[in-house]
Amino acid sequence: MITTKQRAYLRSLANGITPIFQLGKNGIEEAFLRQIEEALEARELIKITVLENSGFETREASDFICEKIGCEGVQSIGSKIVLYKKSEKKPKIELPQGNK
Repeated sequence: MITTKQRAYLRSLANGITPIFQLGKNGIEEAFLRQIEEALEARELIKITVLENSGFETREASDFICEKIGCEGVQSIGSKIVLYKKSEKKPKIELPQGNK
């Protein structure tokens, strides 16, 4: 679980990136989840656009993806989802320390 401070930091980083995936009429399939996992391993922070014909609301798509691949839903606003998962091989993003 990431803290509120870490989530805000990740949102600020995601502000400048463009979506690399679109969730469309095929919905969330195994191949789509595998691609997201690979992208998260390479980039750690990705943005996805949820199209209206996907059959998913933005928040439910984010929750479903996070549950399946174990990533963090940073933000879901409008038709965009921002996901984060720390890379196991080459971590790039240094999160601020949370208050615990």
